[in-house]
Amino acid sequence: MLFEGLLGFSTLGYIGITLLLTHITIVAVTIFLHRQQSHHALELHPGVSHFFRFWLWLTTGMVTREWVAVHRKHHAKCETVDDPHSPRYKGPATVLFKGAWLYRTETLNKETLEKYGHGTPDDWVERHVYSRLPILGVTLMALIDMLMFGAAGIIIFAVQMAWIPFWAAGVINGIGHHAGYRNFETVDASTNILPWGILIGGEELHNNHHAYPSSAKLSNKWWEFDIGWMYIRLMETVRLARIKRVAPKLRCTNGKQIVDIDTVRAVVSNRFHIMKLYGNKVIKPVIHDAQQKADRMGQKLLQRSRKLMIREDIQPGVSAQETINKVIQQYRSLATVYRFKQQLRKIWTHTSNSQANRVQRLQAWCTEAEQTGIRVLEDFSQYLREYGLRKA
Repeated sequence: MLFEGLLGFSTLGYIGITLLLTHITIVAVTIFLHRQQSHHALELHPGVSHFFRFWLWLTTGMVTREWVAVHRKHHAKCETVDDPHSPRYKGPATVLFKGAWLYRTETLNKETLEKYGHGTPDDWVERHVYSRLPILGVTLMALIDMLMFGAAGIIIFAVQMAWIPFWAAGVINGIGHHAGYRNFETVDASTNILPWGILIGGEELHNNHHAYPSSAKLSNKWWEFDIGWMYIRLMETVRLARIKRVAPKLRCTNGKQIVDIDTVRAVVSNRFHIMKLYGNKVIKPVIHDAQQKADRMGQKLLQRSRKLMIREDIQPGVSAQETINKVIQQYRSLATVYRFKQQLRKIWTHTSNSQANRVQRLQAWCTEAEQTGIRVLEDFSQYLREYGLRKA
Protein backbone atom coordinates (compact mmCIF):
# COMPACT_ATOMS: atom_id res chain seq x y z
CA MET A 1 0.00 0.00 0.00
CA LEU A 2 2.75 2.43 0.93
CA PHE A 3 4.72 1.44 -2.15
CA GLU A 4 1.72 2.22 -4.34
CA GLY A 5 0.65 5.27 -2.34
CA LEU A 6 -2.75 6.36 -1.21
CA LEU A 7 -3.74 7.34 -4.73
CA GLY A 8 -3.30 4.79 -7.47
CA PHE A 9 -3.17 6.03 -11.07
CA SER A 10 -2.33 4.63 -14.46
CA THR A 11 0.82 5.79 -16.19
CA LEU A 12 -1.17 8.47 -18.01
CA GLY A 13 -2.69 9.47 -14.70
CA TYR A 14 0.74 10.01 -13.15
CA ILE A 15 1.82 12.05 -16.16
CA GLY A 16 -1.36 14.12 -15.88
CA ILE A 17 -0.95 14.81 -12.16
CA THR A 18 2.71 15.76 -12.71
CA LEU A 19 1.76 18.25 -15.41
CA LEU A 20 -0.99 19.66 -13.21
CA LEU A 21 1.28 20.14 -10.20
CA THR A 22 4.06 21.72 -12.25
CA HIS A 23 1.58 23.93 -14.06
CA ILE A 24 0.30 25.32 -10.76
CA THR A 25 3.91 26.14 -9.89
CA ILE A 26 4.41 27.89 -13.22
CA VAL A 27 1.23 29.91 -12.66
CA ALA A 28 2.45 30.91 -9.21
CA VAL A 29 5.75 32.11 -10.66
CA THR A 30 4.34 34.09 -13.58
CA ILE A 31 1.35 35.65 -11.80
CA PHE A 32 2.59 36.06 -8.23
CA LEU A 33 6.38 36.36 -8.37
CA HIS A 34 6.68 37.99 -11.76
CA ARG A 35 3.66 40.11 -12.62
CA GLN A 36 2.49 41.04 -9.13
CA GLN A 37 5.55 41.10 -6.87
CA SER A 38 8.27 42.16 -9.33
CA HIS A 39 6.36 44.61 -11.54
CA HIS A 40 3.17 45.46 -9.59
CA ALA A 41 1.11 44.95 -12.75
CA LEU A 42 -1.83 43.63 -10.73
CA GLU A 43 -3.12 43.12 -7.22
CA LEU A 44 -4.14 39.74 -5.87
CA HIS A 45 -6.57 38.87 -3.10
CA PRO A 46 -4.53 38.20 0.09
CA GLY A 47 -5.77 34.61 0.15
CA VAL A 48 -4.63 33.96 -3.43
CA SER A 49 -1.33 35.70 -2.83
CA HIS A 50 -0.63 33.62 0.28
CA PHE A 51 -1.60 30.40 -1.49
CA PHE A 52 0.99 31.12 -4.18
CA ARG A 53 3.62 31.86 -1.53
CA PHE A 54 2.83 28.62 0.27
CA TRP A 55 2.80 26.58 -2.93
CA LEU A 56 6.15 27.97 -4.08
CA TRP A 57 7.63 27.21 -0.66
CA LEU A 58 6.48 23.61 -1.05
CA THR A 59 7.45 23.06 -4.68
CA THR A 60 10.55 25.20 -5.19
CA GLY A 61 11.88 26.51 -1.87
CA MET A 62 12.29 29.90 -3.54
CA VAL A 63 12.10 33.01 -1.37
CA THR A 64 9.92 35.81 -2.77
CA ARG A 65 12.37 38.61 -1.91
CA GLU A 66 15.27 36.77 -3.54
CA TRP A 67 13.41 35.95 -6.76
CA VAL A 68 12.09 39.49 -7.11
CA ALA A 69 15.50 41.05 -6.44
CA VAL A 70 17.28 38.91 -9.02
CA HIS A 71 14.60 39.55 -11.62
CA ARG A 72 14.55 43.31 -11.07
CA LYS A 73 18.33 43.41 -11.35
CA HIS A 74 18.05 41.52 -14.63
CA HIS A 75 15.87 44.30 -16.02
CA ALA A 76 18.06 47.07 -14.59
CA LYS A 77 21.33 45.56 -15.88
CA CYS A 78 20.05 43.63 -18.88
CA GLU A 79 22.74 42.43 -21.32
CA THR A 80 25.58 43.87 -19.25
CA VAL A 81 28.27 42.12 -17.21
CA ASP A 82 26.10 42.78 -14.12
CA ASP A 83 23.08 40.93 -15.55
CA PRO A 84 22.64 37.83 -13.36
CA HIS A 85 21.87 35.60 -16.34
CA SER A 86 22.64 37.20 -19.70
CA PRO A 87 23.51 34.67 -22.46
CA ARG A 88 25.59 37.41 -24.07
CA TYR A 89 28.09 37.28 -21.22
CA LYS A 90 27.44 33.92 -19.54
CA GLY A 91 26.87 31.96 -22.74
CA PRO A 92 23.55 30.42 -23.94
CA ALA A 93 24.46 26.90 -22.80
CA THR A 94 25.47 28.09 -19.33
CA VAL A 95 22.21 29.96 -18.80
CA LEU A 96 20.12 27.13 -20.26
CA PHE A 97 21.61 24.32 -18.18
CA LYS A 98 22.97 26.21 -15.17
CA GLY A 99 20.33 28.90 -14.85
CA ALA A 100 19.33 27.78 -11.37
CA TRP A 101 22.97 27.95 -10.23
CA LEU A 102 23.28 31.50 -11.61
CA TYR A 103 20.10 32.45 -9.76
CA ARG A 104 21.29 30.93 -6.49
CA THR A 105 24.66 32.64 -6.80
CA GLU A 106 23.00 36.05 -7.21
CA THR A 107 20.74 35.49 -4.19
CA LEU A 108 23.89 35.40 -2.06
CA ASN A 109 24.66 38.99 -3.09
CA LYS A 110 23.35 41.07 -0.16
CA GLU A 111 23.62 44.29 -2.19
CA THR A 112 21.25 42.85 -4.81
CA LEU A 113 18.69 41.87 -2.18
CA GLU A 114 18.83 45.24 -0.43
CA LYS A 115 18.64 47.30 -3.61
CA TYR A 116 16.07 45.33 -5.59
CA GLY A 117 14.14 43.24 -3.07
CA HIS A 118 12.00 45.98 -1.54
CA GLY A 119 8.21 45.79 -1.23
CA THR A 120 7.97 42.00 -0.92
CA PRO A 121 6.10 40.17 1.88
CA ASP A 122 7.66 40.65 5.32
CA ASP A 123 5.11 39.16 7.73
CA TRP A 124 5.75 36.64 10.51
CA VAL A 125 5.30 33.54 8.37
CA GLU A 126 7.66 34.95 5.71
CA ARG A 127 10.39 35.76 8.22
CA HIS A 128 10.11 32.64 10.37
CA VAL A 129 9.00 29.95 7.91
CA TYR A 130 9.21 30.67 4.18
CA SER A 131 12.50 32.61 4.17
CA ARG A 132 14.09 30.88 7.14
CA LEU A 133 13.17 27.26 6.34
CA PRO A 134 12.99 26.85 2.54
CA ILE A 135 14.30 23.28 2.71
CA LEU A 136 11.45 22.31 4.99
CA GLY A 137 8.94 23.12 2.27
CA VAL A 138 10.44 20.91 -0.43
CA THR A 139 11.03 18.16 2.15
CA LEU A 140 7.33 18.19 2.99
CA MET A 141 6.52 18.10 -0.72
CA ALA A 142 8.71 15.02 -1.15
CA LEU A 143 6.96 13.25 1.72
CA ILE A 144 3.51 14.20 0.41
CA ASP A 145 4.37 12.95 -3.10
CA MET A 146 5.61 9.59 -1.76
CA LEU A 147 2.63 9.21 0.56
CA MET A 148 0.11 10.00 -2.17
CA PHE A 149 1.77 8.29 -5.14
CA GLY A 150 4.19 5.77 -3.67
CA ALA A 151 7.29 5.00 -5.72
CA ALA A 152 5.97 7.14 -8.59
CA GLY A 153 5.97 10.05 -6.15
CA ILE A 154 9.77 10.04 -6.20
CA ILE A 155 9.75 10.68 -9.94
CA ILE A 156 6.96 13.27 -9.62
CA PHE A 157 8.96 15.09 -6.95
CA ALA A 158 12.12 15.02 -9.10
CA VAL A 159 10.22 16.54 -12.03
CA GLN A 160 8.74 19.21 -9.74
CA MET A 161 12.20 20.17 -8.49
CA ALA A 162 13.65 20.37 -12.00
CA TRP A 163 10.69 22.10 -13.66
CA ILE A 164 11.28 25.73 -12.64
CA PRO A 165 15.11 25.60 -12.76
CA PHE A 166 15.00 24.30 -16.33
CA TRP A 167 11.99 26.06 -17.87
CA ALA A 168 12.07 29.39 -16.03
CA ALA A 169 15.71 29.87 -15.05
CA GLY A 170 17.08 28.05 -18.09
CA VAL A 171 14.77 28.30 -21.09
CA ILE A 172 13.29 31.76 -20.46
CA ASN A 173 16.56 33.41 -19.41
CA GLY A 174 18.64 31.49 -21.94
CA ILE A 175 16.67 30.93 -25.13
CA GLY A 176 14.51 33.97 -24.37
CA HIS A 177 17.56 36.18 -24.89
CA HIS A 178 19.12 34.22 -27.71
CA ALA A 179 16.63 32.80 -30.23
CA GLY A 180 13.06 33.51 -31.30
CA TYR A 181 11.14 36.38 -32.88
CA ARG A 182 10.84 40.01 -31.80
CA ASN A 183 7.72 42.16 -31.95
CA PHE A 184 9.62 45.06 -30.43
CA GLU A 185 13.08 46.43 -31.07
CA THR A 186 14.09 46.64 -27.41
CA VAL A 187 17.59 47.64 -26.32
CA ASP A 188 18.12 44.13 -24.96
CA ALA A 189 18.26 40.83 -26.84
CA SER A 190 14.93 39.49 -25.54
CA THR A 191 12.88 37.31 -27.86
CA ASN A 192 9.49 35.63 -27.95
CA ILE A 193 10.26 31.92 -27.91
CA LEU A 194 6.78 30.89 -29.05
CA PRO A 195 3.59 32.87 -29.76
CA TRP A 196 1.54 30.56 -27.53
CA GLY A 197 2.44 30.93 -23.87
CA ILE A 198 1.03 27.77 -22.30
CA LEU A 199 3.79 25.48 -21.04
CA ILE A 200 5.62 28.29 -19.18
CA GLY A 201 2.50 30.26 -18.30
CA GLY A 202 2.91 32.99 -20.93
CA GLU A 203 6.56 33.68 -20.15
CA GLU A 204 7.38 32.41 -23.62
CA LEU A 205 6.44 35.94 -24.80
CA HIS A 206 9.61 37.38 -23.30
CA ASN A 207 10.28 40.17 -25.81
CA ASN A 208 6.76 41.50 -25.26
CA HIS A 209 7.47 41.58 -21.53
CA HIS A 210 10.72 43.51 -21.93
CA ALA A 211 8.92 46.04 -24.12
CA TYR A 212 6.20 46.59 -21.49
CA PRO A 213 7.54 45.22 -18.16
CA SER A 214 4.68 46.59 -16.07
CA SER A 215 1.94 45.05 -18.21
CA ALA A 216 -0.10 42.26 -16.66
CA LYS A 217 -0.70 40.89 -20.15
CA LEU A 218 2.27 39.35 -21.99
CA SER A 219 0.61 38.65 -25.34
CA ASN A 220 0.47 41.58 -27.76
CA LYS A 221 -0.52 40.42 -31.24
CA TRP A 222 -3.93 38.95 -31.96
CA TRP A 223 -2.37 35.59 -32.79
CA GLU A 224 -0.46 35.31 -29.52
CA PHE A 225 -1.86 33.59 -26.44
CA ASP A 226 -0.89 34.13 -22.80
CA ILE A 227 -2.48 31.56 -20.50
CA GLY A 228 -1.36 33.53 -17.45
CA TRP A 229 -3.44 36.46 -18.68
CA MET A 230 -6.42 34.15 -19.09
CA TYR A 231 -6.12 33.10 -15.44
CA ILE A 232 -5.78 36.73 -14.35
CA ARG A 233 -8.96 37.70 -16.20
CA LEU A 234 -10.80 34.75 -14.67
CA MET A 235 -9.67 35.80 -11.19
CA GLU A 236 -10.68 39.37 -11.97
CA THR A 237 -14.24 38.28 -12.75
CA VAL A 238 -14.59 36.79 -9.25
CA ARG A 239 -12.77 39.73 -7.62
CA LEU A 240 -9.66 37.79 -6.69
CA ALA A 241 -7.45 40.05 -8.82
CA ARG A 242 -7.34 43.66 -9.96
CA ILE A 243 -5.44 44.58 -13.10
CA LYS A 244 -3.41 47.76 -12.68
CA ARG A 245 -1.56 48.11 -15.96
CA VAL A 246 -1.43 46.69 -19.47
CA ALA A 247 0.45 47.79 -22.59
CA PRO A 248 -0.97 51.02 -24.07
CA LYS A 249 -3.43 50.69 -26.92
CA LEU A 250 -2.79 52.69 -30.06
CA ARG A 251 -4.99 54.47 -32.54
CA CYS A 252 -4.29 56.16 -35.84
CA THR A 253 -6.22 59.21 -37.04
CA ASN A 254 -6.21 59.15 -40.84
CA GLY A 255 -5.06 62.40 -42.39
CA LYS A 256 -3.81 63.94 -39.15
CA GLN A 257 -0.97 66.39 -39.87
CA ILE A 258 -0.30 68.08 -36.56
CA VAL A 259 2.16 66.53 -34.12
CA ASP A 260 0.78 67.16 -30.63
CA ILE A 261 1.37 65.94 -27.08
CA ASP A 262 -0.82 62.89 -27.68
CA THR A 263 1.39 61.96 -30.65
CA VAL A 264 4.53 62.28 -28.56
CA ARG A 265 3.09 60.28 -25.68
CA ALA A 266 2.12 57.50 -28.06
CA VAL A 267 5.54 57.49 -29.73
CA VAL A 268 7.49 57.52 -26.45
CA SER A 269 5.37 54.87 -24.73
CA ASN A 270 5.60 52.65 -27.83
CA ARG A 271 9.18 53.48 -28.79
CA PHE A 272 10.22 49.83 -29.14
CA HIS A 273 7.29 49.24 -31.49
CA ILE A 274 8.32 52.36 -33.44
CA MET A 275 11.89 51.09 -33.79
CA LYS A 276 10.65 47.72 -35.01
CA LEU A 277 8.40 49.38 -37.59
CA TYR A 278 11.16 51.70 -38.71
CA GLY A 279 13.43 48.75 -39.37
CA ASN A 280 10.76 46.86 -41.30
CA LYS A 281 9.15 49.75 -43.18
CA VAL A 282 12.15 52.00 -43.85
CA ILE A 283 15.59 50.41 -43.45
CA LYS A 284 14.79 46.99 -44.94
CA PRO A 285 13.16 48.39 -48.12
CA VAL A 286 16.07 50.81 -48.65
CA ILE A 287 18.58 47.98 -48.22
CA HIS A 288 16.57 45.79 -50.59
CA ASP A 289 16.49 48.54 -53.20
CA ALA A 290 20.25 49.06 -52.87
CA GLN A 291 20.88 45.32 -53.24
CA GLN A 292 18.99 45.26 -56.52
CA LYS A 293 21.49 47.72 -57.97
CA ALA A 294 24.67 46.54 -56.24
CA ASP A 295 27.34 44.13 -57.48
CA ARG A 296 28.08 40.90 -55.62
CA MET A 297 30.50 42.54 -53.17
CA GLY A 298 28.01 45.31 -52.48
CA GLN A 299 25.21 42.81 -51.90
CA LYS A 300 27.30 40.95 -49.33
CA LEU A 301 28.15 44.21 -47.57
CA LEU A 302 24.50 45.24 -47.46
CA GLN A 303 23.47 41.83 -46.16
CA ARG A 304 26.02 42.07 -43.32
CA SER A 305 24.76 45.54 -42.44
CA ARG A 306 21.05 44.64 -42.23
CA LYS A 307 21.04 43.33 -38.66
CA LEU A 308 23.52 45.95 -37.46
CA MET A 309 21.36 48.81 -38.71
CA ILE A 310 18.07 47.42 -37.41
CA ARG A 311 18.68 45.71 -34.07
CA GLU A 312 18.67 48.09 -31.12
CA ASP A 313 20.41 45.68 -28.75
CA ILE A 314 23.63 45.46 -30.73
CA GLN A 315 26.55 47.59 -29.58
CA PRO A 316 28.77 47.61 -32.69
CA GLY A 317 32.37 46.58 -32.18
CA VAL A 318 35.21 47.78 -34.39
CA SER A 319 34.44 45.36 -37.23
CA ALA A 320 30.70 46.03 -37.10
CA GLN A 321 31.23 49.78 -37.04
CA GLU A 322 33.49 49.53 -40.08
CA THR A 323 30.70 47.69 -41.92
CA ILE A 324 28.20 50.42 -41.04
CA ASN A 325 30.64 53.15 -42.07
CA LYS A 326 31.26 51.51 -45.45
CA VAL A 327 27.54 51.24 -46.14
CA ILE A 328 26.92 54.83 -45.13
CA GLN A 329 29.73 56.04 -47.39
CA GLN A 330 28.60 54.04 -50.41
CA TYR A 331 24.82 54.36 -50.20
CA ARG A 332 23.45 57.86 -49.68
CA SER A 333 19.81 56.83 -49.13
CA LEU A 334 20.80 54.27 -46.50
CA ALA A 335 22.98 56.84 -44.77
CA THR A 336 19.98 59.17 -44.66
CA VAL A 337 17.51 56.70 -43.16
CA TYR A 338 20.10 55.50 -40.64
CA ARG A 339 20.73 59.09 -39.55
CA PHE A 340 17.00 59.73 -39.21
CA LYS A 341 16.69 56.61 -37.07
CA GLN A 342 19.31 57.93 -34.66
CA GLN A 343 17.63 61.33 -34.55
CA LEU A 344 14.24 59.73 -33.86
CA ARG A 345 15.70 57.77 -30.95
CA LYS A 346 17.04 60.97 -29.37
CA ILE A 347 13.50 62.29 -29.00
CA TRP A 348 12.92 59.90 -26.09
CA THR A 349 16.46 59.11 -24.92
CA HIS A 350 17.31 62.70 -24.01
CA THR A 351 15.91 62.98 -20.49
CA SER A 352 16.17 66.77 -20.55
CA ASN A 353 13.50 66.96 -23.23
CA SER A 354 10.21 68.33 -21.95
CA GLN A 355 6.97 67.23 -23.61
CA ALA A 356 6.74 70.57 -25.41
CA ASN A 357 10.32 70.19 -26.63
CA ARG A 358 9.60 66.67 -27.81
CA VAL A 359 6.60 67.90 -29.76
CA GLN A 360 8.80 70.45 -31.54
CA ARG A 361 11.56 67.91 -32.22
CA LEU A 362 9.14 65.29 -33.57
CA GLN A 363 7.41 67.88 -35.77
CA ALA A 364 10.78 68.97 -37.12
CA TRP A 365 11.79 65.33 -37.66
CA CYS A 366 8.63 64.66 -39.67
CA THR A 367 9.03 67.81 -41.75
CA GLU A 368 12.65 67.02 -42.62
CA ALA A 369 11.88 63.35 -43.31
CA GLU A 370 9.20 64.35 -45.81
CA GLN A 371 11.72 66.47 -47.70
CA THR A 372 14.28 63.69 -48.25
CA GLY A 373 12.67 62.31 -51.39
CA ILE A 374 12.81 58.79 -49.92
CA ARG A 375 9.27 57.47 -50.28
CA VAL A 376 9.33 54.89 -47.48
CA LEU A 377 10.68 57.50 -45.05
CA GLU A 378 8.03 60.00 -46.10
CA ASP A 379 5.30 57.38 -45.59
CA PHE A 380 6.68 56.51 -42.15
CA SER A 381 6.67 60.18 -41.17
CA GLN A 382 2.99 60.46 -42.09
CA TYR A 383 2.31 57.33 -40.06
CA LEU A 384 3.89 58.94 -36.99
CA ARG A 385 1.79 62.07 -37.43
CA GLU A 386 -1.36 59.94 -37.22
CA TYR A 387 -0.17 58.14 -34.11
CA GLY A 388 -2.06 58.48 -30.81
CA LEU A 389 -3.12 56.67 -27.65
CA ARG A 390 -6.52 55.06 -27.45
CA LYS A 391 -8.54 56.19 -24.46
CA ALA A 392 -9.06 53.50 -21.83
